[in-house]
Amino acid sequence: MNPIILKLSEDLSNLNEIAEKVAFYLKEDKVGAIPTETFYGLSANPFSEKAIKRLFYLKKRPFNKPILLLIGNYEQLFLVVKEVPPIAEKLISKFWPGPLTIVFKAKESVSPLLTAKTGTIGVRFSSSPIVRKICEVFGAPITGTSANISEKKPSRSVEEVLNEIPEVDFVLDGGILYATSPSTIVSVVENKISLIREGIISFEKIKSLLIEDNFL
Repeated sequence: MNPIILKLSEDLSNLNEIAEKVAFYLKEDKVGAIPTETFYGLSANPFSEKAIKRLFYLKKRPFNKPILLLIGNYEQLFLVVKEVPPIAEKLISKFWPGPLTIVFKAKESVSPLLTAKTGTIGVRFSSSPIVRKICEVFGAPITGTSANISEKKPSRSVEEVLNEIPEVDFVLDGGILYATSPSTIVSVVENKISLIREGIISFEKIKSLLIEDNFL
């Protein structure tokens, strides 16, 4: 079956209507591609094992690799993380909403498929109004791993998504995205900062901020 294509208007005037449809599909365990502040991401219900397994299947992702989550407001963070260390609070105040994914200790209720059995979960408070509205309507975090086959380049357009993952259930067409780098990923577990992936925000910038405020 061909994917459902949802077309977002340039002025986002139909965003509420689109977000309602996406939230409905997510509750039906469908997996779709949506535009984020970086690249297109694969969106699924992180509280459904069926949806998570379909996400891994579509992405051809090994089960030893975790899946990050996107949130639409700060409160949603506490649905999936056990604690927010002081160093994380500082990063959140400076970089969220934005392209910084932070790895926290996960709540026990978070699927081990998402954490790759590490007990930790990566979360990003997206600066995309599209992502934030979808999370708000859905009422919970959603998955945000890039909409591509594992280890291949991320998708910047609907065409690239469909070329990579033709079996995806739906695609939200937000036009062509022009990001050059993915989100930066850092871990703050045990209140210690470590770099997992360098992205849009340089690790030097992050460390400078922490040094300035005597966290390092």
